[in-house]
Amino acid sequence: MTDGLVWERRPSLRRPLLVAAFSGWNDAGDAATGAADWLVRQRDPLRIAGIDPDEHLDYQSHRPQIELANGVARAITWPANECFAVTFPERDVVVLRGVEPNVRWRSFCRAVVTVAEDTGCEMVVTLGALLGDVPHTRGVRVTGTASDPELINGLELQRSQYEGPTGIVGVLHDACREQGLRSASLWAPVPHYVSSPPNPPATRALLERFGQVAALDLDLHGLDQLADLWRVQVDHAIRDNDEVSGYVRELEGRVDAEDADDRGIVLGGHPAGGGSVPDAEDLAAEVERFLREQDGGS
Repeated sequence: MTDGLVWERRPSLRRPLLVAAFSGWNDAGDAATGAADWLVRQRDPLRIAGIDPDEHLDYQSHRPQIELANGVARAITWPANECFAVTFPERDVVVLRGVEPNVRWRSFCRAVVTVAEDTGCEMVVTLGALLGDVPHTRGVRVTGTASDPELINGLELQRSQYEGPTGIVGVLHDACREQGLRSASLWAPVPHYVSSPPNPPATRALLERFGQVAALDLDLHGLDQLADLWRVQVDHAIRDNDEVSGYVRELEGRVDAEDADDRGIVLGGHPAGGGSVPDAEDLAAEVERFLREQDGGS
């Protein structure tokens, strides 16, 4: 066991690449981990490795879950970072679905890079999602960065200009660069006023772009239906709220006026100019209250 990495098996894989998504700061609306879960569910996954949670997680932040049967303790499920080998017609994919670690990030990233190298992965692709000032009524514009000019040009990505706080996705991307392992990072914006998971449109957008990067023909029709239903629910939630509806129209105007290069989307900020902006927490609470009621909540 190195850096908490525990191997279960080491299969021979066909032109594999590794795709990773982590719950936490990098996973608004559970869009990124939702995409990883979708990939694992499409085939018969083979669990090949895991990273010991004792090495990297604070259980007060990521508490284990206990299951009961007839009021008697049955089992404890620990938060996990697990790697699965998934076979697609075009190639094999190693899917890492996990939890953003609390401690020893560099050690954690060494474990992930070891999995990629030992399974012969040609590339690492990370998935992420952040809250943004984007309307739910428009298509999700996935942005992407890559580690080297060849990837940037070949995959029509861009070189990141971001400076500031980062999560495990950013650290893993840098660890791959240091090891000479090609990597790309895909990000989807999630409307901040309806941030509760799930977010089928953002999950679908990440999968579509990942399919292009990995040269996989993914059947996303089921997610199309979920995304349409989600948008209908949100439309219904805001239709009688003039403040929220007006704010969404303002966001629509900004998106519609942007250049084709998509550089106008600003993650995590508020629209520039215009009138007053409704409080983000109030918007989210109003929309999410309605969606809970639609699911039978109080």
